[in-house]
Amino acid sequence: MDIELLIAEPTDDGIIEDLSKTNIREGEKRLMLALLENAIEDFQKYALANDTVEKELFQEAEVWFLAVDNDSLFSFENICEYLQINSNYLRQGLLRWKTARRKGHPNKLTASLKSGLR
Repeated sequence: MDIELLIAEPTDDGIIEDLSKTNIREGEKRLMLALLENAIEDFQKYALANDTVEKELFQEAEVWFLAVDNDSLFSFENICEYLQINSNYLRQGLLRWKTARRKGHPNKLTASLKSGLR
């Protein structure tokens, strides 16, 4: 077997065509959605945490949600824009949820937040 046949030429048009932009974009979209879902989960799961690590997870998520001038590709603002989600609407919903949770009334807001993401 000739080893040269196993090495792909980087300028081969067939390889470039196989990497369709749709597949790449779908992967980016799934990654961004996973990051957003994870942050929401940490925010909701650890809102009343007493454990130091859990408090840090909550605080990291909250800081991420509240940051508006972050140019990072994976900032809350950029992810929401890419996923076509109104970042201000989601941010305000999360803050209302946190207030209700800390007052002991999370159920209605939790259901509306989850339905709004789908």
